[in-house]
Amino acid sequence: MLLSAGTSSVAANHNPFEVTDSDSTKKTVKVIGVGDMMLGTHYPSSSYLPVNEGKDMLTAVTPILESGDVTFGNLEGVILSGSGQIKRCGNPENCYAFKMPDSYVNHFVNAGFDVLSLANNHSNDFGKTGVENTKKLLDESKIAYAGLTDCPSTVFEKNGLTYGFVAFSPNRGTIQINDYTNAKALIKELDDKCDIVIVSFHGGAEGSKHTHLTKKTEYYLGENRGNPYEFARMVIDAGADIVFGHGPHVTRAVDLYKGKFIAYSMGNFATYGRFNLSGPNGIAPIIELTLEPNGTFISGQIYACKQPRSSGPILDEDKKVITEIKSLNKADLPECPLDIDDQGRISLKSN
Repeated sequence: MLLSAGTSSVAANHNPFEVTDSDSTKKTVKVIGVGDMMLGTHYPSSSYLPVNEGKDMLTAVTPILESGDVTFGNLEGVILSGSGQIKRCGNPENCYAFKMPDSYVNHFVNAGFDVLSLANNHSNDFGKTGVENTKKLLDESKIAYAGLTDCPSTVFEKNGLTYGFVAFSPNRGTIQINDYTNAKALIKELDDKCDIVIVSFHGGAEGSKHTHLTKKTEYYLGENRGNPYEFARMVIDAGADIVFGHGPHVTRAVDLYKGKFIAYSMGNFATYGRFNLSGPNGIAPIIELTLEPNGTFISGQIYACKQPRSSGPILDEDKKVITEIKSLNKADLPECPLDIDDQGRISLKSN
């Protein structure tokens, strides 16, 4: 359904652009999703910034990213050249607080990103100043965003379809992943007004020991990080069409529920300088979905990426992340109705 003429709390939220074309009868839709992105930080030192002002960080994968009708990623940290209210850290030299220079917003624009999640544990690294500057730059760049208490959701139009997006995490200042009542209300309102509803969540325990889906509430450093399996099904029951997960910094299994696609974690996609990229932390997928205009899954493609320490993501000829996802699906979700071949093609299993 398209937007109604009436005013709603969703419609009043962030709506940075409306781009339409005459192809309103398009038979399929291509939606692309990736995981965590932090293209370098100049805190606590500019030595954590990449060469060439970060302009090369996403170029190797841009042809894939920009091919989507809608392309999504999780923005870890803020975009802020100036100073802000740094979060409390016992030792600034070991403080994982991320701020990219203002000009780095252009790298997301040039790579083709349409919508970003701000719901994660680094969105408030530099206080209100960092948040407001990030939102201002994304508004000016016509990139949609959501996931904070003052911008929980967004509605935008592209190629004749209306998209709703909402993001969740367990962190302060974000839309809470464990508040199911609020989540259902936000998603239902989007579903009433949009053709396709995309939900992202930052949840699940972190690190290479947490690649497997437990189907239980997960804790990390004493924090309740939600139950990703239960959460994903709950939001689809509420009206979501796609669920993109991130947060564990490793890749997890993918799933299909009621014809709607779920990625439980898409790993470290473009995380320069201050992230552990060893082993499973250094590989990540680009997930490309072909959908019906109502969001129902038709087919998909996993593009395998890896991150060398000195650059952004590049395509991985060994396709390690495809092997990893296939293995995780077999172990964690043997009942999943999806088939993934060695080239990363995702299809429905034949009966």
